Amino acid sequence: MKKLCHYISEYMGALVLGAALLALLFPGVLQQVPTKVINYLLGVVMFGMGLTLRLQDFKIVFSRPKDVVIGCLAQFTVMPLLAWTLARVFSLDEALALGVVLVGCCPGGTASNVITYLAKGDLALSVGMTGVSTLLAPFLTPLLTWALAGKSVNVDVASMFLSILWVVILPIVVGLVIKALWPRFTEKAVDYLPAFSSVAIALIVAIIIAANADKLLVGGLVIVLVVMLHNLCGLGVGYLIGRLLGLSEPKKRAISIEVGMQNSGLASSLATLHFAAYPLATIPGAIFSVWHNISGAVVAYLYRKVRI
Repeated sequence: MKKLCHYISEYMGALVLGAALLALLFPGVLQQVPTKVINYLLGVVMFGMGLTLRLQDFKIVFSRPKDVVIGCLAQFTVMPLLAWTLARVFSLDEALALGVVLVGCCPGGTASNVITYLAKGDLALSVGMTGVSTLLAPFLTPLLTWALAGKSVNVDVASMFLSILWVVILPIVVGLVIKALWPRFTEKAVDYLPAFSSVAIALIVAIIIAANADKLLVGGLVIVLVVMLHNLCGLGVGYLIGRLLGLSEPKKRAISIEVGMQNSGLASSLATLHFAAYPLATIPGAIFSVWHNISGAVVAYLYRKVRI
């Protein structure tokens, strides 16, 4: 069982891509699944994150605050502004532009920690940035979405704040509490958590793709291109910021990956909960979930080839 879970987590990118393709080819199977299931699946992923986090993961905030501040500032400026710019450049319709902005305004994704480790980046910085940006998300994600998309779409900041608390922060806190109360159980569960998270993310992507399969087949190439550019530019600009500030190579890699890889499942969840009038707003998050796992694996391979 452990070996199977290892393979599932190791080949997460292939799993998510396969789920997306199957949902696109055979959408009828998942079209009956209510989209609100996405929120529960994301909660499972966040619960798993809580079980794996340790209090010492946040010590970096106090021991190396400058690195974390740089990383989080980059996270919540580069990706939102790139999202807004790309939506304008490609003249995306209202719903798709909203979805791209939502992805850009979300915190870093948990997969970034694995990719940073594989890329021989600063893992402590990566984990610290993911934790801090996730804690900041209830405040910054709604405000940034309102600032960048509020002129064309009604953005309920308070409602989004509460949603992120329930869907993201609460499951993480529950995971932390369970880990503190039953450490032995948690130690055994940790071996299986990455696989369960991978399956949950694959299901989120599949449900969204299936629900919008017809529209994707007709005009999905532009949004795929925008999502790819969003991710690749984030990776590149994140690395450039580290270089301009004279950071070490492992730190540059960590910031690059943290900035470029988003919690795109949260973006799709927020689109489902708060922008039901714009169903296509869920699409950029789903495509990002597929693509950033592929690009992350490639980037980790390229970084490993460069000697530090």
